[in-house]
Amino acid sequence: MAAREPEDDRQGIQSVEIAMTVVRALEQGPGPMSLKQVAEASGMAPSKVHRYLVSLSREGLVAQSPNSGRYDLGPALRRLGMEALRRMDEVEVVSEHLPGLRDRTGHSVNLAVWGDHGPVIVGWHYGAHVLPITVRVGAILPLLTTSVGRVFLAHLPETITAPVLRGDFDPGAAPEVPSPAQLTRVIRDVRRSGAAVTTDAMIPGVTTVAAPVFSEATPLPLAVALAMPVGHASPEQVASATEELLRTTTAASAELGGRGPAAG
Repeated sequence: MAAREPEDDRQGIQSVEIAMTVVRALEQGPGPMSLKQVAEASGMAPSKVHRYLVSLSREGLVAQSPNSGRYDLGPALRRLGMEALRRMDEVEVVSEHLPGLRDRTGHSVNLAVWGDHGPVIVGWHYGAHVLPITVRVGAILPLLTTSVGRVFLAHLPETITAPVLRGDFDPGAAPEVPSPAQLTRVIRDVRRSGAAVTTDAMIPGVTTVAAPVFSEATPLPLAVALAMPVGHASPEQVASATEELLRTTTAASAELGGRGPAAG
């Protein structure tokens, strides 16, 4: 029996791969593109690109404006994109990235989504380092005092987070409701660095680092966090773990079609 070919060596159809190069050039472009722009972006001669554009247009994968003559993604691709989004389970897609993140860092990993009353833990992968306690799946996290909460605080509209934030601080109880300046500083720091870091928040003796995952299908991000015992959370270790976390969340966002937070 013949040995199975390695995946990268399997024979494909070159013309299909070339056609997808043209489609990707349009997808990554700033908008409708001229033939010259598509050719430059795909690294092919205009005459060759034109033949592929004609075939792709016949199948509805590319559309050409009758007024400007420029090319853009066609109606068939829009239908395919909508159907792909309809079938996509964001939690499942992101969850597939978590075991690898745990194995590369050695730390416990959790995943949170936005619920009616704030961030909710929906997945937990235990790491190599023992934690004093863990947060159960289904737990609701406070916004300001946890790294996961700060991620949502930084990337969701205030109209969504403000009622939840008020509920986290009972009148007359400590800590006091944060001032607008405090909130602005937290939000600015998370947006600038791409991640949030807290220590002794939900679990005493534990540092957590969280970062958002964005999806094309929904304006609500997800949050992935690493939980690190403080004995394994020196500034250098936190920086290394944060770098690995951001690589993972960037890859997950790309898979979900997310383009990151809006500027501002």
